[in-house]
Amino acid sequence: MKTMSTPLSAEISIPLSKQVRYFAATKAEMEAAVGRGNVSRLLAHSFFLLGVGSNDLFQSTATTQGDVIALYTALISNYTAAITDLYGMGARKFGFISVSPLGCVPAVRVLNATGACNDAMNQIAMGFTATLKSALAGLAPKLPGLVYSLGDSFAALETTFSNPQAAGYENADSACCGSGRLGAEGGYCTRNSKLCTDHDAYVYWDWIHSTQRAAELGAQALFNEGPAQVTAPISFGQLAHER
Repeated sequence: MKTMSTPLSAEISIPLSKQVRYFAATKAEMEAAVGRGNVSRLLAHSFFLLGVGSNDLFQSTATTQGDVIALYTALISNYTAAITDLYGMGARKFGFISVSPLGCVPAVRVLNATGACNDAMNQIAMGFTATLKSALAGLAPKLPGLVYSLGDSFAALETTFSNPQAAGYENADSACCGSGRLGAEGGYCTRNSKLCTDHDAYVYWDWIHSTQRAAELGAQALFNEGPAQVTAPISFGQLAHER
């Protein structure tokens, strides 16, 4: 499988490990303000939402099965360490959002003469979700009291791409705000970009990120139980009400 470099590498992001350290510092401030017991009870009933891996997989130069497995291993190791650290600080309810179809964003489609999705990138994304699912199933029994839900955003969007009109979209491959072919040749949305007439008719806002409507529909799919179940072993809604 072959991946390609994308503009996402230019984004500034905070590593998950550093975010966990920030949270530890915040927790200490909270305890100083309202007491350790109150903070412990609050965290035990809080919903911790994590969604990582997209930037890492976008920027990956993995070209062989061995490279991909090594990448998965490194990402899962970091993920597991973060979950364990947060659990040690009192977190008990975790919601995870899997990697979406990376090969179908306009920034990647525009590199294909036909504008089609990059199947290799999508295979890597799906493989990571399967690996994460297995890792969570193995980790949960080692952390008593931990409950979680894994939301498969890839499956949710895959249905949209197969029949955009059924989901109420007019366009599932181009950016609402951008320039050039597929609205993906001029970088991010700027004041000089061309803007679509109806934001809600598009899946993608710019060459990488989804529109607000797409995000809302995705959140609803993760939160609610329904015929197209995209969460396991429970929905985000059920997780939120866990005691």
